[in-house]
Amino acid sequence: MVLRWLLMLLPFALWGTAMAAMKPLLAGASFWWVASLRLLPAALVLLLVAAGLRRSLQIDRRDWPWLGLFALIDATLFQGLLVRGLEQTGAGLGSVLIDSQPLLVALLARGLFGEAINPVGWLGLLLGLLGILCLGLPAGLLQRWWLQGPPVIDQHALSHGELWMLGAAAAMAVGTVLCRYASRHSDPVAVTGWHMLLGGLPLLLGAALDRHSTLLPNWTLSQWGLMTYASLLGSALAYGLFFWFASSGDLTGFTALTFLTPVFALLSGVLVLHESLQPLQWLGAGIALVSVLLINRRQQLWRQPP
Repeated sequence: MVLRWLLMLLPFALWGTAMAAMKPLLAGASFWWVASLRLLPAALVLLLVAAGLRRSLQIDRRDWPWLGLFALIDATLFQGLLVRGLEQTGAGLGSVLIDSQPLLVALLARGLFGEAINPVGWLGLLLGLLGILCLGLPAGLLQRWWLQGPPVIDQHALSHGELWMLGAAAAMAVGTVLCRYASRHSDPVAVTGWHMLLGGLPLLLGAALDRHSTLLPNWTLSQWGLMTYASLLGSALAYGLFFWFASSGDLTGFTALTFLTPVFALLSGVLVLHESLQPLQWLGAGIALVSVLLINRRQQLWRQPP
């Protein structure tokens, strides 16, 4: 049971550091290159691992239409929008928007799969959003927003990077739901690998056709190391585990762990870079943990009278 929870948390810990690893890579390559190189090597590794574990790589013909849609939305659109947004936004508001996707997943899972979201679950989802706001936004901005309302946020900024991030959050939410349809008759690990491979090809084509893009990324050896980390650990391992768990079980409760992604990102900064957390960030981390607990225990905490 403990090992299962550790494996469930691992994708979000890896994602919390993968975005930080990709940010400096955009100085030497277009977003097309970063997005495609995050997907394609990871897809090949994941398919090789699945074959080594003797899992079936064959996709049932009934799953191919869903797999194509899954690849287009969750791989091509999500990664393209994510890296495109990363060019024009920081880890603050962009992280808040990308990690808001559990709210969208909960709504889709409620409508498509009939997953129960009682008042405790909704409270947990709203607390999770509040937690990542505290984690991702500066205290001064939150204070001015509380006193003056939404107009204090720069509308010019919201028309660029943050909107790309919001689109990426919507794409991942839809993709998380589509993975269940794409793996109804096929192995979920194989489906994840094929969808990354198929979804990465249009991004690679975009890199080849982009007249502003170089033939190959102009990266140092250490930057290629960051790309390797983002691809093999932040994609192959993280997405393999994520969609394996998302293909069955409580979709709302599992995706709520996304609220912990910025927590892992900040904690890695504390442990590796010796950064310090502000009181508001500690509060946000605590709220995010409480929200995940409420969402995953919502059935036990809310019992309707007979």
